[in-house]
Amino acid sequence: MGKYFGTDGFRGEAGVTLTSEHAYKIGRFLGWYYAQGGTHKVRAVIGKDTRRSSYMFEYAIVAGLTSSGADAYMLHVTTTPSVSFAVAGDDFDCGIMISASHNPYSDNGIKLVNRKGEKIDDNTIEKIELYLDGKFEELGIPESDIPFATGASLGEIIDYAAGRNRYIGYLISLSRYSLRNFRIGLDCANGSAWMIAKSVFDALGAKTYTINASPDGLNINRNAGSTHIEVLSEYVKEQGLDVGFAFDGDADRCIAVDERGEVVNGDHILYVLAMQLKKRGELVNNTVVTTVMSNMGLYRALKNAGIRYEQTTVGDRYIYENMQHTCNCIGGEQSGHIILSKYATTGDGILTAIKLMEAVVSEKLPLSKLAEPVQMLPQITRNVRVANKEAVISHAAIKESLADIERRLGERGRILLRKSGTEPLIRVMVEAPTEAECKELADELVSQITAQKLSLT
Repeated sequence: MGKYFGTDGFRGEAGVTLTSEHAYKIGRFLGWYYAQGGTHKVRAVIGKDTRRSSYMFEYAIVAGLTSSGADAYMLHVTTTPSVSFAVAGDDFDCGIMISASHNPYSDNGIKLVNRKGEKIDDNTIEKIELYLDGKFEELGIPESDIPFATGASLGEIIDYAAGRNRYIGYLISLSRYSLRNFRIGLDCANGSAWMIAKSVFDALGAKTYTINASPDGLNINRNAGSTHIEVLSEYVKEQGLDVGFAFDGDADRCIAVDERGEVVNGDHILYVLAMQLKKRGELVNNTVVTTVMSNMGLYRALKNAGIRYEQTTVGDRYIYENMQHTCNCIGGEQSGHIILSKYATTGDGILTAIKLMEAVVSEKLPLSKLAEPVQMLPQITRNVRVANKEAVISHAAIKESLADIERRLGERGRILLRKSGTEPLIRVMVEAPTEAECKELADELVSQITAQKLSLT
């Protein structure tokens, strides 16, 4: 991670950690950077979620791009995967998504993707950070700043809603079956999916029931979406629906609810989709890519099904990197980021929901039965706000306490201590045979962190 950019872009409190000046400078740099050594007009595509601050950042980025001579194509409110789709399919130099994903409305973020629709490389991020810090000499900028475009060389601003419509058409085309007679609940988190998800499932013939699809700029993710799955769970039960899907603020993740209102998380989803791929002979390397946060219940179910797995550190970018290097075709996180490399370069919540429904129709079984083999161990995650994440990870007393808990758990469970890639948090995750033991062991390690005066609480 860099000074400004974490594992999922530049994220922080809007107007405080992440300002419109940052956004303007990022646009300025990208417009200049992609023009180097070329004769073509730089083209960038920009999308945003529904946060009030997203409009401010959008205009700032566009001002930066066009002032450096790049053309800015506006997708307006859309999903993160739709930006990746547009970049890869329509020959853009880069894509920009303005979103803080599942964070509250007061935060925002800037995610960058390359011309292949993949997360932008670390080398380019390093250069952007040098520019943000005014280190022009290290970038080889001869003047005191990037030169401004003038006259006919100024960039244009182009309405690009058609790009979003093409993405919707693409999603619809990926379903093998009609969803007629299915009653499907959609929790759009008052975010990017608020119009797109319903349009897709309506077109596939489903009878859709939407909640949290009235964004006002301040209610994104508020008691809604994949991080508040209990809301959709109750709704599915109340309405007697066949299934429900909850998305996050930028719709790159999906958590499902079965017909009984039970949660089907990212680990369940990985199992269900992997089984479908294996049945069709399409599970490349017979392997699923997971992160270290996946539940032991998933690993046991995969083993029983004769499917291998690989683990990466937390973050969908690391899952995708593994998939690139190994040609593995499916990977994801318990939080609902699911990557299906045949169809997308990033997690896509709506795509995930479509493919889950494909499994339901194909097997003629409810989602509860498809997910049943994954028997989750009790798992607890504690978040500790800290000033210095590295100081916690490397502290001798904390490492000793962690090792002691690992010894006591043995093969009955596990404990992880890791840094958040997007927030000033240390996460303590425990899996054990009982929830009570999970809580006891997690509290034990958190108390050790607090005792060393390393927490901010």
